[in-house]
Amino acid sequence: MSDLYTGDLTPGTYVINVNKDKEWGIGQVQSCINNIVTINFENVGKKTINPKEVKLKIININATN
Repeated sequence: MSDLYTGDLTPGTYVINVNKDKEWGIGQVQSCINNIVTINFENVGKKTINPKEVKLKIININATN
């Protein structure tokens, strides 16, 4: 399953930044408080993001294509 962000992101959810997916890599949500999301990305570390300004896509890392 993969969807553009449309609701609350819960800790543990895996996402990518649609515009920087190759640079930042896969991120795991650490927290989501008052529409501010802290995500730990594999290539750039921890980022604090407003999902209304940054396009996030939820990904399922266990899915097989």
